[in-house]
Amino acid sequence: MLTNELLTQGTVIREPVGKEKGYWVGCPGAFYDEVERAWYLTYRIRRPRGVAPDRGGEVRIARSSDLKQWDDVLRITKDQYGSASIERSALHRGRDGLWRYFTSYVDPADGRWCTALMKAAKVEQLDPAQREVIFTAAPLGLEGVKDPWLLEVGGVFHLFLSIALPTTRTNAASHGTLDIFNTGECVSATGLAVSRDLDKWEWQGVVLKPDAAGWDKYCRRINSVARVGDRWLAFYDGSASEAENYEERCALAVSTNLRDWRSVSLDGPFVTSPFASGSARYFDAKFANGQWHLFYEFARADGAHDMRMITCSTAELVALAG
Repeated sequence: MLTNELLTQGTVIREPVGKEKGYWVGCPGAFYDEVERAWYLTYRIRRPRGVAPDRGGEVRIARSSDLKQWDDVLRITKDQYGSASIERSALHRGRDGLWRYFTSYVDPADGRWCTALMKAAKVEQLDPAQREVIFTAAPLGLEGVKDPWLLEVGGVFHLFLSIALPTTRTNAASHGTLDIFNTGECVSATGLAVSRDLDKWEWQGVVLKPDAAGWDKYCRRINSVARVGDRWLAFYDGSASEAENYEERCALAVSTNLRDWRSVSLDGPFVTSPFASGSARYFDAKFANGQWHLFYEFARADGAHDMRMITCSTAELVALAG
């Protein structure tokens, strides 16, 4: 059974570059390539505001053939987007052999989070200069769209995204901070888009949003989805207000159709870190070689976050879904 103790004992993949609050390494996005029989893992490095290059200053992609030794093969900085910050990314090798890298950053044009796509024959050749922005917030009636996570089901690709829903407190000045999610002037929810070719996307709308009350009344951000038995299980990040915007904790939701989700963590988070803020977030569940692998970001005793991994069985996930 997945427990706080088990998460604490997880294998540390990457350490933060500093040893205090505001230094994080995480936002994992894993992909197992059956052609190479190797893992690829996207992740983000953050420093506190005011410490160059600060906030989401860079993202990297690492490769491993054994889940033990991880070697960085690509580094991208926020300056390559002309952006204030980069957030979570997702990597996938399509049936056409091309690698697709979905990433999110603050759009310098309007100060809102956007999501972009780039393609290359090799991971090392992914080039931010060749990116195509596939989702901007305003045309969707949103205040931000970021943190892509990809799932393929029956030839249809499902892209889950963290979205900022407007509220009565949202105004033109909200984006002056370059991080609407940290203002308290929005609601952090989850949206969905679908595609059959990984290039043309159809927006499906909001699939999970916070209730009016509860420990997660500000944020419900789906980070990954696993098929367990006759239903889907989602790991989502929850928080009560923008004060916990960077320290969310993991919760669970279930669905039968990937569009209608019901939280099963109404009384509190599913798991937490025993340290500092208790944050355990950005869970990425991927199945390969007969096991589930969970990659996640975890608060340490010094307030920083590291990135870890554990393995578990399908039976353990079935038990979580109830």
